[in-house]
Amino acid sequence: MKILVVGGAGYIGSHMVKRLGQLACHVTTLDNLSAGHRDAVLCGEFVQGDMADLPLLNQVFAQGRFDAVMHFASFIQVGESVVEPAKYYRNNVVNSLQLLEVMRAHGVKRFIFSSTAATFGEPQYVPIDEAHPQQPINPYGRSKQMVEQVLADYDKAYGLKSVCLRYFNAAGADPEGQLGERHDPETHLVPLVLQTASGRRSHISVFGRDYDTPDGTCIRDYIHIADLCEAHWLALQHLSHGRGSDAFNLGNGSGFSVQQVIETARQVSGRTIMVQEAPRRAGDPARLVADATRARQVLGWQPQYADLAVIIAHAWRWECART
Repeated sequence: MKILVVGGAGYIGSHMVKRLGQLACHVTTLDNLSAGHRDAVLCGEFVQGDMADLPLLNQVFAQGRFDAVMHFASFIQVGESVVEPAKYYRNNVVNSLQLLEVMRAHGVKRFIFSSTAATFGEPQYVPIDEAHPQQPINPYGRSKQMVEQVLADYDKAYGLKSVCLRYFNAAGADPEGQLGERHDPETHLVPLVLQTASGRRSHISVFGRDYDTPDGTCIRDYIHIADLCEAHWLALQHLSHGRGSDAFNLGNGSGFSVQQVIETARQVSGRTIMVQEAPRRAGDPARLVADATRARQVLGWQPQYADLAVIIAHAWRWECART
């Protein structure tokens, strides 16, 4: 298969590019390197450019003759989206719409979309299944929900088939040690904790210990990056076999608290991890846990790295290689 991976130099996209290469796909990565890294693209062709560049998009599609597109090129910081909503709606919505229009013009009708649990907003119940109301509470979540709605309309009107994958907390690193998480600035808990363990940070902040959870800290559903990529491949197979558009929640179905992550990181690394107590952050739900039953049943998805210690061990090896 010939696949275009938009945003393939970022954290999730680069792992996906590697996986597609292992599956003998012909991969082209399009990335503007605003958040990604050229050296993270381990196989296939690389084009430096932006979804906003219409002539470039048309050129890439004309040359590529793609069977499908995977889209990872979104801005993802919730706090920034509140302060700069225009940036998020322009890139995550307007540029995505342009990408879909170029797909239509070149007859490409399979699309895998990187969505998010943020489309659900404050959970009304947990674990969160696909029937949970989508009521996003920030521009980031709304931008993703908008694209999901666009995709539903494009299917009905144009026959463009898509799978939206709403993941919870992507974590870990390439099991073979070639790739990992390197956002700038880093905002995700696992790499922040491990940067504290390695000495690159002085401490990790725990935002609130008075939540209605067993140890008082927030609970999140961490999904290994390799399992996430496998779900994307299965979603593509789903469309390639002629099945209809769909949306799936991706998670392990068992959450881990902030304190559990810190304690597991201490055990895995054998290092001291200094903790600083901080007030709750606005909009942090006590629990966010996925019900991924449909992904298992419909896609045949079976996470291989559900154990928190394994997720952190892979991320720790990546952190050690960088320090």
